[in-house]
Amino acid sequence: MSFMPSGTVYGTLLNFRAEVEALAPQMSQPPYKAPPQAPVLYIKPANTWSAHGRAIPIPARVPEVEIGASIAMVVGETGQIAGYLLMNDLSIPHASFFRPPVKFKCLDGFLGIGERLVHASGAVNPSDFVLEVRINDELQQSVDFNNLVRGAARLLADVGEFMTLRPGDVLMLGCDAGRPLARVGDRIDITAPGLGTLSNTLIGETS
Repeated sequence: MSFMPSGTVYGTLLNFRAEVEALAPQMSQPPYKAPPQAPVLYIKPANTWSAHGRAIPIPARVPEVEIGASIAMVVGETGQIAGYLLMNDLSIPHASFFRPPVKFKCLDGFLGIGERLVHASGAVNPSDFVLEVRINDELQQSVDFNNLVRGAARLLADVGEFMTLRPGDVLMLGCDAGRPLARVGDRIDITAPGLGTLSNTLIGETS
């Protein structure tokens, strides 16, 4: 049976060094004039969840979607990391950095969720994870989690400084810069050693 979250799913922005470097000029402008000091989060509510193998509907007004290949950590009963799984955080491409990305990221089905939860252990180091993103069997992106601004343990601790994560909540480690684009008819496969494969196909939304 495929894994599905039992709590809230949170995405994390600006947690890859290349992403921070690319957006540095915007972060130095008003109204903030400086990079954020704490993790920047957003929510992917239950309407966005799509199991491994499920077709994801794309509205006719959206010509392309941005693929956000990520690894997520699941919070355990003790507040520590219980395990890791693949996620595909789809969004409509947008240039706005300062506004909440709800209308771009929270469309129905816009979060592919890996079927395999790998339990955390001393032998699992999230910084060693490398994802590969393929569209129609062609490699489009490799994501090295050694390039995180905050590693898994530090991200969890820093988020805990301003909010409580409960058992079953899911926190994505982030998506790197250079996210590939896909359109209706494409099959997206995200793979990582030990974490399996997350596959979803994009289809046109029916009225």
